[in-house]
Amino acid sequence: MKYLAIDYGDKHTGLAICDAAETIASPLTVIDGQKDLLDKIARIATAENVEAIVLGMPLNMDDSTGHRAKVVLKFAEQLKNRLPIPVHFQDERLSTFGAEEKIGPADFTRKKKKKRLDAVAAAQILEAFLEQKPSK
Repeated sequence: MKYLAIDYGDKHTGLAICDAAETIASPLTVIDGQKDLLDKIARIATAENVEAIVLGMPLNMDDSTGHRAKVVLKFAEQLKNRLPIPVHFQDERLSTFGAEEKIGPADFTRKKKKKRLDAVAAAQILEAFLEQKPSK
């Protein structure tokens, strides 16, 4: 199944995708801002033949949900109304930290690293989802 992972943010939203065999999660792009965000994601999902969405859920370290999680839940409802595919949640705690570690050694300028970081974090979220998903 082909999944699109979303690391949702107010300023930047990172996207990652996996292959149909669910073996490789790759950073795809970063969408800046909120303007037409749902339309942009819908276009990408359609163009990439995505069968389901994996949305990063920002849980607190004690597993509780805070304000940010409520914002993501609202966004998930908008996604469900916009796209006729399932939306799954994946704990995104420490995904940005892991993305920073992955991208750290890359030869990017600080600005390019920051721009790429959200897509790499989305790939981290997707990798975690695929690893914990039951085998077919």
